Parts: sequence; C-alpha cells; structure tokens
Amino acid sequence: TDAEVSTRKKTFTEVQTERLDQAERTVLIKCPSKLNEKKLLQYLSSHGNVRSHFFFENRGINALVEFSEKSSIASLQDAVGIPNAAEHHVVPFKSRLFTFTLKNPVSQPAEETPLHLSPQCHIPVTDLIQKLCLADSISSQMYILLNEYQLTEENIKLRFLACSLVRDFARAYFPDSTVKPFGSSVNTFGKLGCDVDMFLDFHDTRKSPTKMKKGPFEMEFQMKRLPSERLATQRILSVIGDCLDNFGPGCVSVQKILNARCPLVKFSHQPTGFQCDLSVSNSIAIRSSELLYIYGCLDSRVRALVFTIRCWARVHGLTNSAPGTWITNFSLTMMVMFFLQKRSPPIIPTLDQLKELADAKDKHIIGGYDCSFVSDLRKIKPTKNTETLDVLLGEFFEYYGNFDFRRNSINLRKGKEVNKPESSPLYIWNPFEQDLNISKNVNQPQLEKFIAMARESAWILQKEDKTQKIINKEPWGLAALLIPFGKSNSNKMRNRMKGIGSETIRSLLDSLKLNNANSQQKAVGK
Repeated sequence: TDAEVSTRKKTFTEVQTERLDQAERTVLIKCPSKLNEKKLLQYLSSHGNVRSHFFFENRGINALVEFSEKSSIASLQDAVGIPNAAEHHVVPFKSRLFTFTLKNPVSQPAEETPLHLSPQCHIPVTDLIQKLCLADSISSQMYILLNEYQLTEENIKLRFLACSLVRDFARAYFPDSTVKPFGSSVNTFGKLGCDVDMFLDFHDTRKSPTKMKKGPFEMEFQMKRLPSERLATQRILSVIGDCLDNFGPGCVSVQKILNARCPLVKFSHQPTGFQCDLSVSNSIAIRSSELLYIYGCLDSRVRALVFTIRCWARVHGLTNSAPGTWITNFSLTMMVMFFLQKRSPPIIPTLDQLKELADAKDKHIIGGYDCSFVSDLRKIKPTKNTETLDVLLGEFFEYYGNFDFRRNSINLRKGKEVNKPESSPLYIWNPFEQDLNISKNVNQPQLEKFIAMARESAWILQKEDKTQKIINKEPWGLAALLIPFGKSNSNKMRNRMKGIGSETIRSLLDSLKLNNANSQQKAVGK
C-alpha cells in the first residue's frame, strides 16, 4: 500500500521523533470488564480529540488512548481522583496511568459487539507449524512467520509509551532528558514479547550553537564533577532506579545492575506488560539500531529471512534468552546480513558502501570510531537480485554449513570473509567498534552445533518431496525445519557430521535429546 511505502521511506530519526511525540500525548486506562466502547470514547472526547485508540488484554482490559493535543491529558488528569487510602497508603505521584470503573454498573448494558483486542504476544510454534503447512511455497511460509511474529503498530505504540512514562520520572531530575527505545523495539527485527531496551538521553539537541556564540562571555553551568563518566552513569541510574522502585506505579522487580560493562536498571512494567532494561545513552547502540532499520527497510526478504532463521535457531536450542556460550540473536542477524551482502548480485549494500553515500549531516564519529552511513533510504539503489526466499533459505544453510570458520571471520563493513584476527571459534566484526568481536561469547561446541543444524536443514530442504509430504499431511518446507530433529534422525546426523570433532558430537547428541523434550514449549526467543 502507499501508506506502507510512505512509512517505510521515513528516516530512522523521523520515525523515532514522531513516535516519541505520539507517546507524549498518550494515556493508558485500565477499563471495567463490561465496557461500552462508544461511551468511553464519548467521555474521553470531552477532554479533547482522540486521535487513535486500541484495547488489549493484560490482567484485564486496557485501553491505550492517543489524544491530538497534549493539553487534553492535563484536562483529564484534573478530573481523575486519588485512590481511596483505606487499606493502602499511596505514593501521590500522578502519572498517565488511570483506572476507570463504572459508577453504576447495573444500568449500563454490556457492549453489543465484543471489543477487538490487539494481540501482544505471538502464537506458539506448534500453532505456527499448522499454519505453515497450509501455505503454497516456502516463501509464503516465511512471510506467514514474519506476520505472526513481528511487532504490530499497537505493540510499538505501547513500547514508546513505556519509555515516555519512565521519562516522566527522569524529568523530575533532568528536565531536558528523553528516554528512547533502541535495539529490537525499533530496528524492524523485534518480535512480539521481546524486552524493551531503553536509554536515558541528556543531549539537549534544541540548543542552537549560534545563541551560545553571542555576547562577550564564555558561559557554562556549574555542575557536579565526578572522576569518570561511568561513575556518573552509575549514580544517575541508581537514583532513577530507586525512584521507579519507590514511586513508579506498576514498576516491580527493579534490579540495579550497575557493575555490568554497560550499567543498567532492569524492571518489569506491569501496566504495559513489558520487561524493560534502562541504560544511559549509548550512541553506538543507536547507530546499530539505525543500520539494521535501514537493512530491514531496503528489501522485504531481509526481515523474512532474519525472523525465519531466528525462529529456527530457537527451536533447535542454538539461541537462548539467558546469557551464555550460545549464539545471540544479534550475531545471528549479522550472519544473515553478511550472507545477503555475499549474494550475486548483492541484496543489501556493505557498510562501506553506505558510508560512501553519507553526506555531512550523516557524519558520526563516536569515541574515535567512524559510525557514518547514509540515513536517506532514497539514496540507496534497489537490488537487481530476484532470488526467491525458497532459494535464499536453502542457500543460507548451505553457505554456513560449509563456511570455513577456522580461518575466516565475518566483516559487514567490507562484505568479505577476512582472516580471523584472533582465535575465537566464531568471529563477527562489530560494524562500528572495529576491534571488537560481537560473538566472542560463542564456544566451539555451540558453533559446531550450529554448523550441524545448518547442514541437516540444507539436506532436508534439498531431499524432501513436497507433494508426497502434503498428501501424507506431514509438515513440509519451513514447517519441517521447525520441528526439533529428534532421535530418529540422530544416525543420519552422524553421517552428515563427518569432519566435526567427536567430543562435540557427543555433547551435540546429548543436547538434542534434551532439547527435543522442551524446545517446542519455549520455542522462540527475542
């Protein structure tokens, strides 16, 4: 649709700014169970024009309501009372989270048409597999998976609202600060149910340098000085964390993890249902989010392949939501990007090519690293590659099943396999901090398990007789790859794993047995 194209062509920053602005005009209402939608909207409209709204289920029915004007929120807040403090004493912080109950429930007839509730999580893998079997090609299977798993418009609004509500706290101390989401919530690769990574930003972009140049004086604020930026970050997060813990409506399980490489506060935001991680501005993480946003917008095959590979990896226990020695979703996504750069002709440009297209406003030097690349999608020439997703999926498994991981590393700047600078089993260059390996955590057994699964998957796709499987009502194509390769396959696996270290095979087969039992329950991570 045209609307889709116009939203797709906006720059990352334009989309972010628009969504943050929307979130500032938004409230969240816990609704009574017998709700008449028309009555609710009629009442809310008395405070100003309602631009959009939707309902979702989270410990009861909730409504996210976006007004056209920010002043409508103040008008509504003036009409809202403080909870009765008979059994609980309340912290009198007035937020944009409200509870509505009916004054005389009996006289109000229930809604004639049931409310439409927006789903906030994806279907289980077992249900997905059934849907996939009804498709007519692997390509359509991959688009079905993408549609089931990707963030919806409503879910994205809820994510930005969660950030905006945290920002209300931060502004009590730092009036110019903003809280913005980064990572999977905004890079077009987020899956329903994934955490919200948010960061606190103090860079006041509205100040014009020209104003500061006027007049005879160099002028600056007197501010508390600390020996390091890290210490400042830790102190700020510590205070905001305490603030959320003590005063934040619906902020529970607040954990301050201040000694991590990147200090953060983890908490559960009950009103929106999200797990949140709050850190202080990390410019390089934002650049990574924007780079992925660009790749995701360039060609619809990019996201379909990434979602498919991530789901496949999760089912086979190659990725895990807990930190450890397995491949992360970020590494996996970068491996897909690299594969797409290596197609002939390439489906997406290398980072160096995007850098060549950058103009003055795209220039970003962060901590000595050049993080410049073009932000205007219209400047990037569309690919001439017409390969179908059916082909690309098989080729992905083929490519990495036979990749020389011992010698080569993956470099998205150049779009080339380059010699490994050091001996980590899997070496993927950080696209911006060129001396870092983003997959340093991955150990040899995990990498070999990935290779074995890729080979097995390539083999299944090459050998299968689709028509026969459809007649037998057996899962075919992508559906066949999302079922754990169980004991029946382990002998076949042994033959196809010649050349992989025997001690790894043993641990691989053990983990297959383990995974077989429980991987379908918790089949898909972030």
